[in-house]
Amino acid sequence: MRPSFVEVELNNLRHNLELIRNHTENRPVMAVVKSNAYGHGLLKVAQFYEKLGVNCLGVALLEEGIRLRESGISLPIVVFGGVLPGQIAEYLEWNLEFLVSSPEVLRITETICKSGSQRATVHLKLDSGMGRVGINTEDSASFIEEAVRAEHITVKGVCSHLACADDPENPLTLKQVERFLAAVSVFERLGVEMPLRHLANSGGVLYFPQTHLDLIRPGILLYGVYPDVSSPHVLDVRPALQLKSKVSFYKSIPAGYSVSYGSTWTSERASNISTVPLGYGDGYRRQLSNCGEVLINGKRRSIAGRVCMDQFMVNCENEAIKIDDEVVLIGQHKDQSITVEEISALADTIPYEILTNLNERLPRIYTNE
Repeated sequence: MRPSFVEVELNNLRHNLELIRNHTENRPVMAVVKSNAYGHGLLKVAQFYEKLGVNCLGVALLEEGIRLRESGISLPIVVFGGVLPGQIAEYLEWNLEFLVSSPEVLRITETICKSGSQRATVHLKLDSGMGRVGINTEDSASFIEEAVRAEHITVKGVCSHLACADDPENPLTLKQVERFLAAVSVFERLGVEMPLRHLANSGGVLYFPQTHLDLIRPGILLYGVYPDVSSPHVLDVRPALQLKSKVSFYKSIPAGYSVSYGSTWTSERASNISTVPLGYGDGYRRQLSNCGEVLINGKRRSIAGRVCMDQFMVNCENEAIKIDDEVVLIGQHKDQSITVEEISALADTIPYEILTNLNERLPRIYTNE
C-alpha cells in the first residue's frame, strides 16, 4: 500500500447522520454519495449508510448507480444527472430512479417503457431559482399533469435545488420554497397522491426547516464539513476524513538553496527539507505551493516550493525528521489540526472541491467499522 492514503472514521459518519436526523425531526434521508462519496469512497460509504437505515442514496451519474447495484446495494438509488435518451434503457435495467427535467425526456421515457412493457420510477425536476436544470416552476403545471397521466411512469418524487441555502440570510431560499410549493399544488388539484417533495440540501437542512418537507438530501454535511467556510455552525458535525502520508526522504540544505520547480522558494538559512510522496496527481492542490502547511510530529510545517504531481517538500527548519514519520495533510495530530475549510481558503476554492479532488489513486482505510 502507498504511504499516502485517506482515512475515514465511520463513527463520525454515524454521529453526523444522527445529528441531522434529530435536527430535522427524523425526516427520511437521501444520503448523497456522489463524486466518490465526496472523496470518502463510494462503495464503502454507501454500504455503511445502508446499514444505518437511510431511505435512499443520491448519485450524480448513471455509472455511479450501476456500480452501487453491482456491489449489492438494494436501497432505492436516485441519479441526479441529466438523462440522455440512449441511457434510459440502462436506468430501467438497473432499477435506478432518475430525474426528469423536461417534457421531451418524459415522452421519450414513456415511449421506451411502452415498447418494452416496462415502468420507470422518476422524480420530476423543477427549477425554482437555481437556473441550472429543470422546468421553470411557473411553467410546470402541464408538465406535471402529463407526467401523472403517463401510463408507464411512476412519479415517486418532485424536487428542486436550492441555490443559496448555505447563507441563512439570503432571501432567495424562501422565494424558492414559495415557488416550489405553489408548483406542486397541482398534484392536489389533479386529485392524485402527492409524491415525495424534496428540496433540502446541506444548507437547507441546517438553516431552513421550511425546506425539509418529505425527504432531505444532505451531502457534504454528512461528512462533517459545512457547505461554506462562512456558514454559521449550528450542528456539531465531525469531519470523517483525514489525509495522511509519511516522510519518504529528507536532507539538509544550505542557506540560499532553491527547492522545487521554478525555484519559487529559497532557504534563508540552513534547513532540513522533508519530501512527502503525494501531489496534485492525487488531487492535493497545487495552489498550496509555498502557502500550505502540514503536520509532522504534531507540529505545523510549511510547504516549500511548488507542489509536484507526485510529491512535495516541507521546510522542517532545524528539526531532525526521519523517514517514515507521519504527515497529516488534513486532520488532527496531537493538539494541532488542519481542516478542509482552512485548505479551501488557501486554495481560493470551496470545501467541496478539496474533498472531491482526492482521487482513487489514494487508498481508503476505514476505522471503527
